[in-house]
Amino acid sequence: MKQGLKIALGGDHAGFEYKQLLIEALAGNEVKDFGPFSGESCDYPDFAHLVASGVESGEFDFGILICGSGNGVAMTANKHQGIRAAICWNEELAERARSHNDANILCLPARHISFDTAKSIVKIFLATAFEGGRHATRVEKIAC
Repeated sequence: MKQGLKIALGGDHAGFEYKQLLIEALAGNEVKDFGPFSGESCDYPDFAHLVASGVESGEFDFGILICGSGNGVAMTANKHQGIRAAICWNEELAERARSHNDANILCLPARHISFDTAKSIVKIFLATAFEGGRHATRVEKIAC
């Protein structure tokens, strides 16, 4: 796993277990856990906004959000200017989200992938560089 990054982490109750396991897997990085801090039912926007704000401000290099489907946290994070949150359920999507879309927040669907798959997706997402070039022109057109 890539090391030396500043990573903001959050989600909801459905993603709580994976979030806790990812904290261990991300050893060697500066990780801030924005919650939730238990598996009790909670509202994902409360945590997704905190992660997105941290990445948006430049305090963190990347964010990782985990909920049941990945949809709710992605929709919430993408409300922030400068955030490109991508739902990834396999390694190829993670690579493309970074190389083609310069995604800065990874959204994982905990109810639809195994933890081993999630860990592999995180590894690829963090290790993949943005290609720039023709992709940069497209990414610049995303902001309103």
